[in-house]
Amino acid sequence: MVMKRVNIFKNLLLGENMVYSLVWAAIFLIPFMNAHLMSENEIHFGNVIISWGKILPYFIIFLVNNYLLAPLLLLRNRYILYIITLLVLVFIPFGTIEYLDFHYYQANVDLKHKASLTELAWYWNVLFGILMAGANSMIKLYYRAIITNQRMMDLERQNIETQMQYLKYQINPHFLMNTLNNIYALVDFDRDLAKRSVMDLSRMMRHVLYDASESETTLDKEVEFLQNYIELMRIRYVDDVMINFTAPDINTCRRVRIPPLLLIVLVENAFKHGVSYNRRSFINIEISEQDDNQLLCVVENSRHHQPTTKHSGIGLSNILKRLQLLYGEGCFTLKIDSAEEDVYRIKLLIPILR
Repeated sequence: MVMKRVNIFKNLLLGENMVYSLVWAAIFLIPFMNAHLMSENEIHFGNVIISWGKILPYFIIFLVNNYLLAPLLLLRNRYILYIITLLVLVFIPFGTIEYLDFHYYQANVDLKHKASLTELAWYWNVLFGILMAGANSMIKLYYRAIITNQRMMDLERQNIETQMQYLKYQINPHFLMNTLNNIYALVDFDRDLAKRSVMDLSRMMRHVLYDASESETTLDKEVEFLQNYIELMRIRYVDDVMINFTAPDINTCRRVRIPPLLLIVLVENAFKHGVSYNRRSFINIEISEQDDNQLLCVVENSRHHQPTTKHSGIGLSNILKRLQLLYGEGCFTLKIDSAEEDVYRIKLLIPILR
């Protein structure tokens, strides 16, 4: 990624220098073109050199402005000092030329209408020099704006990726702690179940560390991840919670791609807020593919009117932020239905990645 950004900036710099090269190549070819338009029998290179001598002050002004004044003053927002320095830079060559009077050019009147450029008074030369330097500065500011915009896009992309990683890996650490405690308790009276639980937890952690490091994954891996999570939670709650989980067939799941660790937040939220230790509880999870190339996930859980804590709703807030980063506004649906007194329902509808 870093090398890609460096190459982009190099290409922009190369494009800017290419513009300058083409413009000055055309300018230095003007004496040859002028000689052809004047129907001269042959090109007198002495006349061409004289014309190039008239172009030279402009070229020097360009070089100093492009490689010295603009980078050191203009692009560092030192505008007043830049303008003053630029005016001095333009006045020096043309003032010196006017002072010396260039008698040789005046004596060779025949050169005026042949290979030479138009004869200009010194103040016109100053004006054109300022306009040329201004055009050069505008081009530099234009390319600087492109580079700045590219860097801002890179920073925004990096910020989004950082937020995505942060939100994606916010699986409740209490789940891991409680699961390890449950497995530890199982070791004394059901070692086989403890072994299976360790394998389930291992597969979950492998998915988090490897599969979920990519920007997208297949639905079958996410379904397996959810199944392992549910099996580990069954150990904790035994028969106190009725859990139903349905998902598309394996072939459908393998061809559907979604962002990793997206659905687990809804399921974890259901276990966190839908389970009571003194009342029978239920959790229903249904994942289905819709006809309009979308994936629907509906998670229902029992409501027990637990007291609200200052940390409640953080998981759903995080998934909403992540959905906005992934799809943008209007491209997904996250609906919370709490109209029924004893049922809490969340519906998530997202586009399917193919």
